[in-house]
Amino acid sequence: MAGALLRFATLDARSLWLDEALTADLLDRDLGGLLSGLTEERTSSAPLYYLLAWPWTKLFGTGEIGLRSLPALVGTVTIPVAYAVGRELVSRRTGLVAAALAAVSPLLVWQSQDARQYALLVLLGGLSFLFFVRSLRTGRGQVLAAWAAASALAVATHYLAIFLVAAEAAWLLRMSRRRPVAVAVGCVAAAVALLAPLIAVQRNLEQGSFVAELDLGSRIVQVPAQFLVGYQPPLQIASSIVAAVLALMAVGLLVRHGDESERRVAAIAAAIGAAGLVGPALLALVGVDYLLTRYLTGAWIAAAAVAAVGFGARAAGRAGPLGATVLCALFVAVDLGSAWEPKFDRDDWRGAAAALGPPDPHRALVLTPRVGADALRYYRPRAEEAPAGQRALHEIALVGLAPPFRKTGRKPHPPRPVSIPAPAPGFRLADRREGEHFTIIRFRAASPRSVSLPDLADASLGSTTSVLLERP
Repeated sequence: MAGALLRFATLDARSLWLDEALTADLLDRDLGGLLSGLTEERTSSAPLYYLLAWPWTKLFGTGEIGLRSLPALVGTVTIPVAYAVGRELVSRRTGLVAAALAAVSPLLVWQSQDARQYALLVLLGGLSFLFFVRSLRTGRGQVLAAWAAASALAVATHYLAIFLVAAEAAWLLRMSRRRPVAVAVGCVAAAVALLAPLIAVQRNLEQGSFVAELDLGSRIVQVPAQFLVGYQPPLQIASSIVAAVLALMAVGLLVRHGDESERRVAAIAAAIGAAGLVGPALLALVGVDYLLTRYLTGAWIAAAAVAAVGFGARAAGRAGPLGATVLCALFVAVDLGSAWEPKFDRDDWRGAAAALGPPDPHRALVLTPRVGADALRYYRPRAEEAPAGQRALHEIALVGLAPPFRKTGRKPHPPRPVSIPAPAPGFRLADRREGEHFTIIRFRAASPRSVSLPDLADASLGSTTSVLLERP
C-alpha cells in the first residue's frame, strides 16, 4: 500500500520529460504507425512495452496520468515479486526486507512514474530471476517454462536484459543437462532470434548512440549511486554516500553473521546482478556503448536481493532490521523531497508552455535544447516545426531550458544571458521571464515583419535549436 501510494499519489506532479513526449507521440498513432515508429531513429526501442501501452492509452488516454498509470501499476506489482524473490532465496523475513526496499526505492518509484519501458523491465527482470532461483531448487518443467517466458519478455522490453538472462541460462545449463533446461534455454534463444531483424534495422538507422557522447567513467560511477537513490535526490552526493554506507552495512552483516546457505544464495544473486551490469559495461569498452542506469535496471531486484539477505540474516540480530529501516527512511525522504521537482531537475516543459500564453500564429518559438521540441509540442499541440522560407512575424520568443545532461552533484540551470541581440531587424526586447527551470525572452516588432525562419536558429539561447510555429 505504501509503494502504491508513493507511485500513484503524485503521478501528474511533474511535467513529461523528453523521452516521455516521444512515447506520447508513438502511442497517439494507429497500430501501424506505432510499429513503424519503432524503426525510426529517435524512437527505436524494444517493442513489448509499447504494444502493451498502446491499448492501455486507448482506454485511459495520453494525458500525463493516462501515460504513467501503466508503469505505476507495473511498479506496484513489482513489490510482491521482490518479496517472492527474498522468500525463495532465504525466508519470509528476507522477503519482507526486499519488498520494503522495492516499495520505497527512489529509482523504482521514479521509473514507475515514467511513461517508458523501464518499470516493466524491472518487473520482468525480477520475474526472470525469481523463476531462475526456483528452477535451481526444484528443476520442475513448469518453473523452467515460466523462466523462459519471463526472460524472453524481458529481452523484448529492453535488449540489454540479454546479459541478465544469458547469465541465468549459463548457470542453469551448468547445473543440469536435463532436456527441460535445454528446451527452456532454446526457447529464449529463439525469442531473441525473432527480435534480431528488428534490432538490425534499428542499429542501421542509428547515427551513433547519443550515450557514447557522455563520459563513460562518470556513467559507470553513476550506476551504483542511481541504483540506490535514483536520478535526482536532494543533496545528491551526501545522500548517495549515506545510502552506500548502509548498503555496505548489509554486505558486512552478511559476511559476518550470515550462515553458509545465506552467503551462498547471496553470491548467486550478486553474480546474476553483476552480469546484468558488467555485460553492458564491457560492451561499451569495445565501442557499442549503451551504458545508462535506466537500461540496466532489469538487474535491480537481483542486486537488491543481496542487501535483503544481509539485512535479513538470521544471526544479524537487531542490526539487520535497524539498518533496513534507516535505509528505507532515507529512500522515503528522497521520494518526498523530489516528488514535485521537474524530472532530472530540469524538464519543466509544462511550466514553460504555460508561461508562453495563448497560441499566436504570428510568433516564432526558438527553442533550446533542440530535443525539447517534442515535449513542448505535447503541451502546445498547435506548434510544429517551422518550414524553410520567410514568414511574417510580430513576435519572436526565445525559450531556454537546461541542457539534457547534468554533472554529478550539480543541479542543471537554464540559460540566463545577461544580454542578447535582437534575433531579426525591426524587433526589440519586450519581455523577459526567468522561471526556476526556464527562461523566456520575447522580442516584438511594431508591425509584422518578414523573417527568414532558418536564420532564427542563430538567435537561440543555446547551442542546439528548434524553431516552431503555432497554427491559428
